[in-house]
Amino acid sequence: MALELKSTINLPKTEFPMKANLPQNEPKLLARWEQMRIYERIREARRAAPTYVLHDGPPYANGPIHLGHALNKCLKDFIVKSKSMSGFDSPYVPGWDCHGLPIEIKVDQQLGGKKLQMKAVDVRLECRRYGFDRPYSTMTPQYESEVVRTLFTFLEKGFVYKGLRSVYWCICDKTALAEAEVEYENHVSPTVWVKYPLQSDPRSINPALAEARIHSGKPISTIIWTTTPWTLPASMAVAFHPSEQYVALEGDKEIYIVAEKLAKEVAEKSGFPDAKPVGRFPGKALEHTLFYHPFLPWERRKILGVLADYVTMDQGTGVVHTAPSHGADDFATGVKYKLDLTTNVDESGVIHNGLPEYEGKRVFDANGPIVELLKKRGVLLHQEKLEHSYPHCWRCHNPIIFRATEQWFISMETPLDGGTLRSRTLEEIKKVKWDPAWGEERISNMIATRPDWCVSRQRIWGVPIAVFLCEGCGQPLNDANINRKVVELIARAGADAWFTPEADAVLPAGTKCAKCGTTKFTKETDILDVWFESGSSFAAVLGHEPKLPFPADLYLEGGDQHRGWFHSSLLCAMGTRGTPPYRMVATNGWTLDEQGSAMSKSRGNDVDPVDIANRLGGEVVRLWVASVDFREDVVGSELLMRRVAENYRKIRNTFRYVLGNLYGFDPQRDAVPFQKLEDLD
Repeated sequence: MALELKSTINLPKTEFPMKANLPQNEPKLLARWEQMRIYERIREARRAAPTYVLHDGPPYANGPIHLGHALNKCLKDFIVKSKSMSGFDSPYVPGWDCHGLPIEIKVDQQLGGKKLQMKAVDVRLECRRYGFDRPYSTMTPQYESEVVRTLFTFLEKGFVYKGLRSVYWCICDKTALAEAEVEYENHVSPTVWVKYPLQSDPRSINPALAEARIHSGKPISTIIWTTTPWTLPASMAVAFHPSEQYVALEGDKEIYIVAEKLAKEVAEKSGFPDAKPVGRFPGKALEHTLFYHPFLPWERRKILGVLADYVTMDQGTGVVHTAPSHGADDFATGVKYKLDLTTNVDESGVIHNGLPEYEGKRVFDANGPIVELLKKRGVLLHQEKLEHSYPHCWRCHNPIIFRATEQWFISMETPLDGGTLRSRTLEEIKKVKWDPAWGEERISNMIATRPDWCVSRQRIWGVPIAVFLCEGCGQPLNDANINRKVVELIARAGADAWFTPEADAVLPAGTKCAKCGTTKFTKETDILDVWFESGSSFAAVLGHEPKLPFPADLYLEGGDQHRGWFHSSLLCAMGTRGTPPYRMVATNGWTLDEQGSAMSKSRGNDVDPVDIANRLGGEVVRLWVASVDFREDVVGSELLMRRVAENYRKIRNTFRYVLGNLYGFDPQRDAVPFQKLEDLD
């Protein structure tokens, strides 16, 4: 009887261990898969299958990975594997961005002062030695040549021009920045209300204003406000809104011109709360009037009254000073009114050709001395501190400035397929699938309002703007045959070759400038924006073999890439091929700590995925990724990872129990036909 009962007891039996020992066993498993050529065998098994291509965006190849990297890479792995199991051939080519400031800055730190005595090509060699051994790297000759080919396609189609513009400038990294490289952070700025005395006859503005001056004998000034006192030495004009109303307020000693909507606040802050309006007139009445600069002599600087729609009425005085060399709007106004566009601020942010009070000081250090100078001259009416959102460099996180310099641009308004680069891109965005759906509106708004793309950088480590410039007139040489030879040179010898005499041999003897006929040329030394470089990745990776077709089926990155890689890739593909480089764009969220704050190593709230893998197992990180809604911001923490590890153990032991119940199972003998399975089965 006991023997009969024993035979009815279910005693699961399996060699599948209860403990995974993931940190010890995962490296062995990976080595075994590599030895078995698992990836290659999957690709071989899917040789005749339709393709599904996820194109991997190239992250910077410097520094350790963080939890956001793990989230993104695991998601990509899930997609590639699931597509392979669904019957597709889904190749995966990971990429690494090996150019740009992060790498060059690391090398700067290693070289120290030696860099100043080194040739550009030698510095590039040091950057190239910065420990790279990666698939699809932006510094391979093949990739670099495709980037230059993309640039030449833009150039030959008429998109590229070189011109003076007031652009974002990082005084720490000493280079221009594109919109995608600018981040806005809170910043405290000194705000000043400064009077500009009127030089013109007030009768040209308003009869009542002229009469008030005659009767009172008081001088007339307008009041500007600015959060950048250091730009006042470059002030060339004062801007008024053409359709807003302005009033003349008579105080005890002077008459002041300010916006009517802000008059009460200005009067109280500037020390004449009882001032009475003695004239009212539209902003357009002040166009072409002349004012004195607050501290520069008349013979050196005459300030022109100009009109500008960007003058706002939400704060300040309704009047802003215009420094064409230090603002995009200011620059456009300067061009319109033919103002002096010269900048006296060098690449490091040092002011030159100024008064002794601020000469030789860096821009932000000059704020204090300039405010004191305003006090000394009796033109400072009010000052305060203002905390506001201010542009910072995305790499060094220091405040940046606008600075007028010669840069290379891609025009958004160049004709393209019956429209312009801007309009055609906006049309094609609608044909792409966006997940989440709000991604379409976000990138559309960015494309609709963005300025021309500044693609030049004043650095060494990167893909060069490989263009010959006429020494006579500065005109870029745009010859398709010469461009092709430059691409061939870089494909053979890499981008470093541009910085050697070898590149000079590409130019045939006797080549003439099409504009002025000069036969002497020099090489451009600027490099390309890294976003142009990474945005050309489709040209380097896709379309060169049948199993990596163009366009890609999917781009998947973090939400910041709507202004980054999604954006630059879209413009590069539209400008050169007339179609987006992707059929679908998916976006994953940010990784946050348990308090909802962004993870940061400096804050000490980050979770190191490599550490988690070493202690709990890489499969735990993957299970965490699989458990979250990747479209939203996701929380990660040590405690959460331990909970996921517990869930992994439960899943594993459930599998172990199921496998144990299959001990002794013989499919030929024990399998139940599908038609006879119970609902529970």
